[in-house]
Amino acid sequence: MSKLAVVALGGNALLRDNERGTIEQQEEHARETIENLIHLIKDGYNLVITHGNGPQVGNILMRNDAGEQLYDIVQMPLNVCVADSQGGIGYMVERILRNTLIKHAIKKEVVTMVSMVEVSENDGSFENPSKRIGKAYNKEEADDLASRKGWTFKPSSKKEGAYRRVVPSPEPLSVVNHSIIKDIAANGTIVITAGGGGVPVYYDKEGGLRTVNGVIDKDKASSLLATEIHADELYILTDVPFIYKDYGTSEQQKLEFLNYTDAKKYLEEGAFGDGTMKPKIEAALNFIKNGGEKSVITEASKLEDKSFGSKITMEY
Repeated sequence: MSKLAVVALGGNALLRDNERGTIEQQEEHARETIENLIHLIKDGYNLVITHGNGPQVGNILMRNDAGEQLYDIVQMPLNVCVADSQGGIGYMVERILRNTLIKHAIKKEVVTMVSMVEVSENDGSFENPSKRIGKAYNKEEADDLASRKGWTFKPSSKKEGAYRRVVPSPEPLSVVNHSIIKDIAANGTIVITAGGGGVPVYYDKEGGLRTVNGVIDKDKASSLLATEIHADELYILTDVPFIYKDYGTSEQQKLEFLNYTDAKKYLEEGAFGDGTMKPKIEAALNFIKNGGEKSVITEASKLEDKSFGSKITMEY
């Protein structure tokens, strides 16, 4: 039987920090990344592809702001903006993937699914929002928006004197449509889903789905989905080819082969950067702990090499 892999595309798969983010730029990066996924497909893997949406949903929110200020267009809530970005990015990735499959004479179907992800309505992040989204404002603008819209702001981590809106980032509990994703992927169709971590929702007392405004970590959602659909392997694609302990310091060390125990020990010792590698290691370990065979953290260009990237397994 074919192995099933979840492949989480990092932000650099679509957009780079020094770019404006035109559709031409995003399509070119997507094309480069997807070309490398062909190596897994030719090796017989069934794939589920997830992706980030940070810059894109930020741009949607800024268009929201501009439309309201200039033309009095009613703003859409964050949950709709996340769904909007899922659909737009999914369409782009699906179209380019279909063209790449045609180029390589591979007959496979592709489908994009907008995903809702269950969270707890009592998640602690709702009391302490920390995920920065959208544009940067000066203090006067931030205070005005906080007063009028009830938004929460914190100082920008990149621009002194600027403030950005912060929203909750709740823990994902279940991908609502994981069962159908599993069935479709098992039949060989490539599924693009859980974009940007999915739209956070919760079940009310009557069993209905209710929305909450927040942003779910993409790697956590990808790890959870991989567990729920019983994937064999989880690939987290980023902009570095290997995991590095103490990255950027004189003690930097490449870690190519890791078992669960050693990776967890390094994590607890603080060997991985909080906003960079740490959440990816946590996602990889959660997948292994819950029955996954292997997690790979690498850059897309390394997928051609069968010894690619850094691997985390339960045992050597």
